[in-house]
Amino acid sequence: MRVLKITLLTILLSSNQIVNACTGIIIKTQNGVTIPARTMEFGFDVRSKLLVIPKGTSLTFLSSMDDKEGFKMKTKYGFAGMNAVEKQIVVDGVNEAGLYLGCFYFPGFASYEKLTPENQSKAISSEEMGNYVLGNFATVEEVIEGLRNITVVGSFITDIQGEAPFHYAITDATGRSIVVEYSQNGLEIFENSVRAVCNSPSYDWHLTNLRNFVNLTPNNRHGVTLNGDRFTGLGEGTGMLGLPGDYTSSSRFVRAAAFANTALPSKNEEEGVFRAFHTLNAFDIPKGAIREKTENQMFTDYTVWTSAVDTKNKIYYYKTYKNQAVRQLNLLEILEATKGKVTLIESETERRYEKVSLN
Repeated sequence: MRVLKITLLTILLSSNQIVNACTGIIIKTQNGVTIPARTMEFGFDVRSKLLVIPKGTSLTFLSSMDDKEGFKMKTKYGFAGMNAVEKQIVVDGVNEAGLYLGCFYFPGFASYEKLTPENQSKAISSEEMGNYVLGNFATVEEVIEGLRNITVVGSFITDIQGEAPFHYAITDATGRSIVVEYSQNGLEIFENSVRAVCNSPSYDWHLTNLRNFVNLTPNNRHGVTLNGDRFTGLGEGTGMLGLPGDYTSSSRFVRAAAFANTALPSKNEEEGVFRAFHTLNAFDIPKGAIREKTENQMFTDYTVWTSAVDTKNKIYYYKTYKNQAVRQLNLLEILEATKGKVTLIESETERRYEKVSLN
């Protein structure tokens, strides 16, 4: 594991956050295509739409602060993906170079710099990282260098009544993948060698926790003989006996690493996307299984949408809570169609069931 560290002045975010339970995996195909995929869970509908931002778009950061202007830039690459809470930010998406970024909740551990007059001109808010990374860079190596040129701060988001406590999964078309975290330790960058990412605690903690599950295998156990008596398993799946099945971040990380690394080989990107969605079906959270009661209401975490990205062909695939049919956005085609204009596209449609016909 390679860790790069840059020391920053940080403040600790409150751990009192609305429930969340996102899970990410990476599938690699036999023809060399990397497919990052994830679920987006939240305790309420985050009102995501598809946001398309073309090359050459002028962006001014600190957009959630009415009286502040931060870092300014023109996008080098066009990009698209899901936004959240009606903001002009991509929290999960891909750019023209095949670079992917996904924001994952990191409550209780995310910590950012304080905004000052001295750092304001290079400041971006934590929820804006997708715009900065996808608009500027083609590779993970470029991202690592580019993070040295900005200051990440927190800004108040009305919908969550606080700052956006994110860490970030970033994958490029070569297959290299990292997890970027801002915490009390400063900026830390972890190589994602196990093809999985979840929520809190820190990424290195999850990697250490995997050592508690080194016995797991996709192969069935054939039993043991004790004092002449043969004891065999009661059914299939004995190699994964002990795999944690709950919805906590630590358990989902173990499952994600186990499933991503035992998936059958995918011959090409089409099969890889298909396999990614099937794998993430194991992490789909039904409404009611996770609940968080506040003074005013009850939040129940659920899978709002699920996505997968073909980093070779720059295609963003997704399905939503209401409609489980997988749809696709071809980035290069949509950028041409939008003719240089920032565009919002409705992502959610009502559920429907196709009728069986004899014809």
